[in-house]
Parts: sequence; C-alpha cells; structure tokens
Amino acid sequence: MRLSPELLKVYSNESRTAAQAQRAAQEIAFAPVVFQVSRIMMKSGLLEFIRNSENGADIEEIKGNFNFSDYAIKCLLEASLSIGTVKIEGERFKLTKTGWFLLEDESIRSNMDFNHDVNYLGMFHLEESLINGKPEGLKVFGEWPTIYEGLSSLPPQVQKSWFGFDHLYSDKAFKNALETIFSRPSQVEKILDVGGNTGRWALECVKFNREVEVTVMDLPQQIEMMRDNVAGKDGAERIHGYACNLLDKDARFPSEHFDIIWMSQFLDCFSPKQISDICSRAALSMDDACRLYIMEPFWDRQKYETSAYCLTLTSPYFTAMANGNSKMYHSEEFKGFIENSGLIVEKIVDGLGLGHSIMICRKK
Repeated sequence: MRLSPELLKVYSNESRTAAQAQRAAQEIAFAPVVFQVSRIMMKSGLLEFIRNSENGADIEEIKGNFNFSDYAIKCLLEASLSIGTVKIEGERFKLTKTGWFLLEDESIRSNMDFNHDVNYLGMFHLEESLINGKPEGLKVFGEWPTIYEGLSSLPPQVQKSWFGFDHLYSDKAFKNALETIFSRPSQVEKILDVGGNTGRWALECVKFNREVEVTVMDLPQQIEMMRDNVAGKDGAERIHGYACNLLDKDARFPSEHFDIIWMSQFLDCFSPKQISDICSRAALSMDDACRLYIMEPFWDRQKYETSAYCLTLTSPYFTAMANGNSKMYHSEEFKGFIENSGLIVEKIVDGLGLGHSIMICRKK
C-alpha cells in the first residue's frame, strides 16, 4: 500500500510501550464517555472558564459561576483530569494543551458537532450497516435510502452540523482550487458543478471570474436549496441548475459543451461501481478539450497523520448514516475507478486547503 512518507513512518511502526498500548486500548473502551464529558465541558463553557481564569479555578469558584451541583462538577473535572483536557495544581484546575485545542481548533469543534448531532445515535447501528450494505443508522432521523434525499428534512441542528462539517473542509480548499482551475492555458467559460449542493463553489467561481457560467447538477431538492442560497448574490444570474439523480442509471449529463466538469467531495459519496458508472457518463459528455477535475481528501496523500486519522474515521459515517457503501478512498484505489470509466488521470495536485487533492482527468 502506497502512503505519504509521514503516514508510512507512523503506520508501519509500533512505537508504544506496553503500558501506553494498554492505556490506548482503555481509551478506546471508554471513547463514548470521553467524547460526551469533553463535549459537555465545552458546551457548558466550563473549559473556557478554566482557560480564562488567571491562575486556574477551584471547585468553589466554578460552583459560583455554573448551574451545576457539586457532584456534577466533580464528575466532569475528575473525568477531564484522566482524559487530559485539564490538570491540577494544588486545588486549582488549569487547561492543558489538549484542552486548548478543543477550544481553539475550528476543525475539532466541527468534527465534534458532526459526530454528536449527525453520527452519535446512528453509529449504534454500524455493525448492521457493514453487514447489510445499507445506512441502517439513518433511521434515527427518517426513512430515506440515503442521507442526501433527506438532507433538506433533517432537524435544523443536524443540518447545521452536517453542512458545517462539509463546508469547513471544502471551503479551506476553494482558494487553491480556483487558482488551479483558472490557470489552465485555455479559457474557462463554462463549468458543470456536479453535486454542487448549496452552490457555495458556484458562487466562488462567478466571483473569481466575471465571465464564467456555472451549471449546478444535483438532486431536485438540492437544486431548490441552491437557488434559495444564491438568490440575490453577486453573479447569481450566471449560476444555473440541472436537476438529476445520478443513481438513476438512465440519468445523463447535460449535452452542452463544458470546459470543466467539477466534482468536489462528491464521488466519495458513492460505491466503487457507482463512481465508475458516474465517471463513464461524464466521459460520454466530454470532448477532447474538456477536463474532469475531481477534488477529494485522499487519506493516503495527507502530509500529517492526524488528517489521515480524521479521514479514515469519517468512513464509518458513510457506512452507517450516508449510504452504506462509500468511504474516504485511497488515491490509487480511486484512480482505478476513474480509469475503468474511460478516463485517464493526467495529473494530481496535492496540498490544497486542509489536505485535498485534485485529480485532473481527460478522455482516453
């Protein structure tokens, strides 16, 4: 298996002592408890209160500022000591580096909201999902075949956390992606944004280039959300909608010419067979000048191991909640899906945003 040098160094060696390995195994066993204690410490403001106290805070000071009983405060603080988000000096609790990252790293906050609001209850059904190949955990919200059909009907907080998670990672890559696309030798006049969701990327395109036209291709309910989102914004008149369910094998790409077909964080929502099928239909709509740009966070191409950790642990979301059959892919595996569809990967651009890559593809 090919991995980036940093990942190879971590994933091909056993560096823990026996005691450290035992501790790590216990952390796995208590992971749901660790998660909920830490989430409550953040949500309640208790962790921030400790951080902002000049010399830490003792239990009496905390009791005077929070509507928690003495029992509740001790439960949270003692667990947090073991978790490692706070430390004790005398009678005073102080923030650790791990606690600081919980408060300050926006990706950690987004991941925590996503896992609590979207995944937590449904993940109980992960085993069923792995066996059945269906998102069995999605039933905690409704009876849809995939989360995408139900996205516009999810509870508001669940929607907020889902979109917050999705947008955080894609938005960080937008600047680099725009520069990559519009630095092509030939002029880019028309872009087909497949799986364009709420139109955020389309808006960035029409803002970056005052001549380009963007057609967003997505499910009918997503096209309606997109139209509502872009209405009245600069360049909205150059954004168009094309409603389509790509899981319908008879669904076809628009017949008009596009300079670029763009798929961002889209194909990871499908199984290998579905990816090849979608790309085959894209290839049928392409001429020799058209290029397919696929932006994905491939876990094997990450510069830092923590990024790969987040990506591989996002795969069970797809299993239990999204569709039951997709994941965050290894780039070599993904490249095989593309080449099975009648396309050739010309180039891979790495290091966009928080760890995205772009595969640039042409017809064979």
